[in-house]
Parts: sequence; C-alpha cells; structure tokens
Amino acid sequence: MATKLGVRLLFAGVALVALSACDAVKDRMDKLGQLANDAMKQVNGETIGEAAQVDPLTAAPLEARALFGVREAPVELAAVSLEELLQTQSFYAVGSVIAKPKEQLAEPVVEPESFDLAAAAPEAEAAPAPEPEPRTADGGLPDSAAAAAGPPVAESAAPAPAAPNTDLQVRPLPGLKPMIKAPSAAIMRQQAQIAPRALEQAVKDTGVRVTKESLRAARQSAEQSIGADTESAQRIGDELMRKSEAAGAPVPKALAVRSKLNVDAALGARQKAYSKLEQMGLSGVVTPEEGGQMRILIGISPTKLGHDFDPSKVESMRAGFAKRKARQADECAGNPSVARMQADPVLATECVVKVLQETGDYEYVEKDYIFSSQMLKKPKTAKPGAVTALTKTPNDPLFGLQWNFKNNGASAGQSAGGASFSDFWTRSKLTGSRSVTVAVVDTGLQMNHPDIKGSANLAPGFDMVSDVAMANDGDGRDSDANDPGDKCDPSDPTASDTFHGTHVAGTIGVASTNNASGVAGGAWDVTIVPVRALGRCGGKLSDINDAIRWAAGKVPARDTSGNEVWNAHPADIINLSLGLFEPCPASMQAAIDDAVAAGAIVVVAAGNFRVDTKYVAPGGCKNVISVAAGDARGMLTPYSNFGADVDIMAPGGDMTRDDDGDGRPDGILSTKFSTNCYDPAKPGVAVAQCYYSYENGTSMAAPHVAAALALLKAKFPAAVPSDLRNRLLTASTARTPLQCSGKCTNYPGTEPIPGQDGMCFRPCGGAMLNLSNAAVQ
Repeated sequence: MATKLGVRLLFAGVALVALSACDAVKDRMDKLGQLANDAMKQVNGETIGEAAQVDPLTAAPLEARALFGVREAPVELAAVSLEELLQTQSFYAVGSVIAKPKEQLAEPVVEPESFDLAAAAPEAEAAPAPEPEPRTADGGLPDSAAAAAGPPVAESAAPAPAAPNTDLQVRPLPGLKPMIKAPSAAIMRQQAQIAPRALEQAVKDTGVRVTKESLRAARQSAEQSIGADTESAQRIGDELMRKSEAAGAPVPKALAVRSKLNVDAALGARQKAYSKLEQMGLSGVVTPEEGGQMRILIGISPTKLGHDFDPSKVESMRAGFAKRKARQADECAGNPSVARMQADPVLATECVVKVLQETGDYEYVEKDYIFSSQMLKKPKTAKPGAVTALTKTPNDPLFGLQWNFKNNGASAGQSAGGASFSDFWTRSKLTGSRSVTVAVVDTGLQMNHPDIKGSANLAPGFDMVSDVAMANDGDGRDSDANDPGDKCDPSDPTASDTFHGTHVAGTIGVASTNNASGVAGGAWDVTIVPVRALGRCGGKLSDINDAIRWAAGKVPARDTSGNEVWNAHPADIINLSLGLFEPCPASMQAAIDDAVAAGAIVVVAAGNFRVDTKYVAPGGCKNVISVAAGDARGMLTPYSNFGADVDIMAPGGDMTRDDDGDGRPDGILSTKFSTNCYDPAKPGVAVAQCYYSYENGTSMAAPHVAAALALLKAKFPAAVPSDLRNRLLTASTARTPLQCSGKCTNYPGTEPIPGQDGMCFRPCGGAMLNLSNAAVQ
C-alpha cells in the first residue's frame, strides 16, 4: 500500500512539471517529490530526518588532517653508568652565575594611607632621582667620595661564615680595570616608588573593589608569601585560594606573592659580589632580579674558547656552553692564576661559584644550567599507514588516532594505555572552563598555526629568553611568545625545529577542539598562557626561574622600555616539559616554591634519561607533580625516568611500537608544523607540509596531567591546590614496580628483582592516569 502511494505521488509530480514551469508549481513539485522520497524510505525501514553518517577524516580538508609520523625501528638500549649519563647530558652557560644573598631582599607591600590612586600618582612622578656618584676612570670612587661613603661593604648581621678556602689565592693583574657597573638612576628611583599605588592598581586590574578590606587581604597574602619555603609553600598557596573563595573574588595574585628587591640590601649585595670579582682579577655585571636573586655575568667572551662568534653556526652557539666534568670544581683548588682564569672562561665560572659560596653571604650560588625539552628525537621520514575507524565525538578528524584520550580498557574503541578523557567528558558533563589557566613554560607557540590562530583558548604570553643568540628572534625579552624555531645547528640539513611548546600546549587544549579540524585537546575550554623560556640549544636556568614566577603572577616581566608587564592570567597550573641531568638547583626550587605559594600547581616531566628522577630537575624537585611516560599498553616506556619521586604515569608514547595495529606509531598526536607528511585518508599520498605530528617523551606525558588538573579545577572550582592534587592521584590505576621492570644494565641504580636474572625494578609512580576513576560529584 505504501509502495503504491509513493509511486502515485512520484507520477503526480512529473505530470505537474510537464503542465507548468511557474515558480509556484515548481515549489509544490519539490515538496511532493520530497514526500515521495520519504514515503519510499519509510517502506525500506530507513529513518526520516537523520543525516547520513560522514567519516570526519575523509570529510575534512587536507590541511585539517595531514600529519607527520612514522614508526621507528626498535633500538636496544646500551648499558650506561650514571657518571657517563651525567657527563654527556649536563651543560651550563659559561660566565653566568645565579646567587641569592642571605639579606632579606623582599620588599613588603605597605598598606596605603590613602585609597585615591590619582592622588598617589603625582607623588611617585615627582620623586627626584639621586645624583649619581662620581667615578674614576676605572669605575671606582675617588678618594674624597670613598671617604665620605665609608666602608664599601656593610657588615652582615648573620653569623660569621666559615673561613674560605685559602688554596685559591688570586690577585688583580696590574692595570686591570674591572667592569663595575654603577647603579642606574632607574634602580635608585625604586626607593621612591609608592607600593600603595601599585597595590591599588593590582586590585583594580583583577576586578576586585578597592576597599580597606581587599587591600588588607592582598597585603597579608603578600607578607605571608614572601617567607615561603619548600615546607610552607603548599600551605600558603592553599590558604590563598581559600581566602579567594571566601571573598567571592580572587585575591590579586599580581601582588599576592610579590617580591621586589629592597634597593639598599640589593646594592650592598651587589657591591659584595663586585668586590669579589675585583679581588679575583675578573670583571662583570651584577644584575638584581625579581624574586630576590641576582645574576652575575662575568666579563668573558665565547671567542676565548677558540671560536669567532656566529649565531648561525652551532659550534659558536655551544661555545657559550660547558659540559659538566667529574670533579671539575676541584680545579679551582689548585691555586689558579688570574691570567689562567682570564684565558679560561670555564675555569673562571667554576671559581666564581666556589669563591662566592665560601663567603657565607649567599643562600645559594650556582651555575646557570641549560635545560632541554624532554621530547625524543623525531624520525627523519614519513610513511603512510592504514585508516582506522574514528570516534564520533569530538568531530576533529584526527581524534580517532589519539589513543591517549581513549577510555582505558581492552574493548573496541578503548586503549590499554588510554587516560579516559572521553569518559570524564561524558560523566562530568563538561569539557573544561576558560576560567582555569594553564601556563606552558616552553619554546613558545606557533601563533600562525591554523588550529591555534584565533583560538579562544589562547591568552597573551611572554618571551623570557634573555640571550639574543639563543632567542633566535633578533632580540631578548619581550611580549611576543611566538616560537621562531630552536634547532641548534641551522647548517645541519638533518636538523629541524622542534616546535616543542606547540605540541605540548596542543595536548592540553590550546587549539580549537570540536571544530572539524585537526586534533582534540584534553581540555576543550581552557586558558593557555605561553611563556617562552627555551630557545636555540635549550634554555637558561635563570630565564626558566623568571618564567615560573611570572606565570604564577608573582613578579612582573619587563618590556623593551623597562616597563612592568604582569601576567593578566596568573596560572592555576604550570606545565614544565623540560629537563636537566642535575639534582634540583636551589634557585629552581625557590622559584617553584614561590609559584606554589601563589596558588599554582606545578606539573613537570620526569625526564628521558632512564634513571631515578632524584638525579634530574625539575622532575626531582619538591612541590611538583612529576610525570613519567607510559605507552599504549599502559607500561613505562624504555626512555622514561622512574623512582620514588615520580607521582603518576601518563601517556607519553613510544614511536617504536604499534600495539593497536593501525599501521602508525604509538606516539602522541598533537599540533605542530612539520614537513614530509602524508594524508591519513589516502594511504600512499605524500604531503609537503602539515600541522600535526606524532612525538614521544615525558614532555608529552606531563601535559596530559596538566589537562586533567584543568578539567578537575573546572569541575571543582572551590578546591584548593592540595585537594586537586589528591583528586588527580585518585583518578588513576595502580601500577606495580614489576610492571615497570627492565634490564639492570640499561637502567643504572635500579634494584634487582629476586629470581629474575638481569632484571631490575623501575618504580613508575605507583599509578597510571585514568580519569574513569575520577570522582565527578
């Protein structure tokens, strides 16, 4: 009966078309034809009104689906000792030293007498600059000025330091003119700046009403945080968040943990450092920095290492670096002459560290170490793979290839190494919140990436790379966090830029998710602040420390004119996918403590050195969440660090494996510009360039945890940082040391497994990220 009706309607439509061509009749004919089609579908058992299912991979344009990645051949790990690894992995910047004087350099925020911002401004502008002190030709004070100034260095109230090592006895060379930099007028004017004015402005900038109560709360938080250390930082950070919740608005982070140099103490500490350099026959510049530490740049040049400096050549770039050697510092105990130190910048750097440490005037003195990204070297060529079935939600065409976000399990559509982001999105009924901020301290971002450009998830960042040669963008620090590339040797045809920060931030969620293009992120809605601290050949410890504090809203950065630039979106979570084969430097631990006291959670890569995490930084630092890397089986990868300091394991990938059998490597697929790509929808079709790539490393594992914390913070906005940390660790599946075991010869310092010849335990944190176990109520 239904078939006859459909046929009659169809013939009626044809007849009407033949009778008339007028628009009205055509419109009626279209409707009759649609009615006939619907009738036929109903007869055949089809559902009317539903669109045909479309494969998002094949439907997406080439730019939105092309990718880079090929499975690498497995490589047998060589037996190695800790000392061998240390000497091949640890570098520092020659001539750069970080020191923290024992004097209290923090300027407490003073509660203003007046709440009139406009009235305070003229007073600040009118503060006169002190007259600069007269100087002799060699930078010293004339006799009359020196007499009036009194002793050049004030006596410290601290207990007398231990007697210095007398083996190092150096005297200035005749006629030497140390490069002693006089305090600038701008630094001297800091004494006349009005803290109340800055406090009021910070309160206004965060949208909090300026009252005595709000200013008092901000000031109290500042005073608490100034004294934060490793033991108290988490408690202070939690309390700060509780105050914010009670007030119904955030306590201004910009001044909640602000720590500026006190000018008097800073000048005294700088003068002490200058005096020591002068006694050693060396020159230099001592620069006070936000956060209470100083950077000492010794007056040496890379040309003294035997190279003409050329930023385009890797040997020139690395001329400014030195490898750590066994017992290197002992060379300073052999009474080196001034002439020898001036001719050997590496020795001079070691000796300056040693001499300043022995004065007892500093909380710490250390070399400016060079950190690297924790992403393993990528393959050189690409190879097409088979097409796999895709998940329908989100609609990003490459989401089906992201095993890391799949639900954990062995059933179809699941992955044994998946972190169950899909399950959390469904059960929690949210995919994130832009009120949650994640700062990515890394190589910066490719701002012109088609899946990032215009993304609502991207907030303004900052470029903290101070060394122009390492910056690779023609200048030092500025507000442009774009990644210009970081390959160490531009002349090497096999070298390529990593665009590491773009890949890391893509996993967290900087790109637009569910936009029918590219990949998905762990948090669809989130605010990402890129903070560039890694450049060519890595990043300096001093820059990374400043980046951590700026990301947390603790200190301002400085633009090219010297003006303060505060982070408008202080981080709830800071991701550090970088590493150094050295125990946690004291200055880095201090920066992390400051960030935690500001209310941030610091997530770090455990490192790719295949050793216990206690030997590396920041994976072995305190007050962090240290993340090891797992593969698609949920097992610890061969390259990952391990040990008691690891808190959790998350997908980091293994480009040598294909455990899901899809013909592609089990790396982590994320945003990143690459060349020599292919079209996953058309196996065998090569593509010159693309914007998505597989990579692996603990660098890839850490952002999964950062994204998971962002989701938990969005679901539980009132939770303080320690509560969020506990919720994260609960959202996991237990792993035993036996599940993470490996050959003893490949993993130095590990414990043999009884009854298993040649095999050792590799503790992998006791848990694997699995958001299926996260509470959502």
